[in-house]
Amino acid sequence: MKKTILTIAFVILISSFIYADIVADSSEFEKARTHLVRKTIKDRGISDPNVIAAMQAVPRHSFVPQKLLSAAYADRPLPIGEGQTISQPYVVALMTEILQITKDQRVLEIGTGSGYQAAVLAQITQHVHSIEIKEKLYRRAGNTLKLLGYDTIKTRHGDGYFGWPEAAPFDAIMITAAVDHIPPPLLKQLKDGGRLALPLGNPFSYQNLVLVTKQGDDLIVNQITGVLFVPMTGYALKSPHLDNQ
Repeated sequence: MKKTILTIAFVILISSFIYADIVADSSEFEKARTHLVRKTIKDRGISDPNVIAAMQAVPRHSFVPQKLLSAAYADRPLPIGEGQTISQPYVVALMTEILQITKDQRVLEIGTGSGYQAAVLAQITQHVHSIEIKEKLYRRAGNTLKLLGYDTIKTRHGDGYFGWPEAAPFDAIMITAAVDHIPPPLLKQLKDGGRLALPLGNPFSYQNLVLVTKQGDDLIVNQITGVLFVPMTGYALKSPHLDNQ
């Protein structure tokens, strides 16, 4: 009996430390989120009601370091450690919208980071897979998503360059780090008619956000806008494609 009580006490203690990292939502945060969605998301042309609802629903402050809470609803990227960032809210909304995701579609995210983008995607579909190469971020994001109730999101620690073959094919794939070429394994895991959104270009400079649509053996590439993302690490940086720049 004593052993059982000690075990329960230990679990409660550990849980309290984990929950301490999650700041509860409040009327002030909700007001800031509403302002962000109205002035930054909608006024800049995002019109998909599912994307707008998702951006309104997800508490971005829960995914940023506590020392940066005051900037949680500013429309800019913020550092989250390990040399990575949580993306600018407008870019999160834009990348989500151009993928045209519906509720039954399967989505793969490359670069879980804080977990914020995965949470936004999960507001639209229950079939979200996300891969993170940085183990510390993978564990932190996984805990955050679980504590916030995003139980349908499947996360994995690994190099996203190679995708998630066992879960393929995907209707949509999103790469949230800069890469100078389209990773062939991800194209292979994309359904015919599927969409891939990524920041394409020099990983150490500015890139173009592009939407790639797979049609049989052909790829239709549409340039959306200029962006600046942190580099995709792992095999992408070791790839011989960099030598050809």
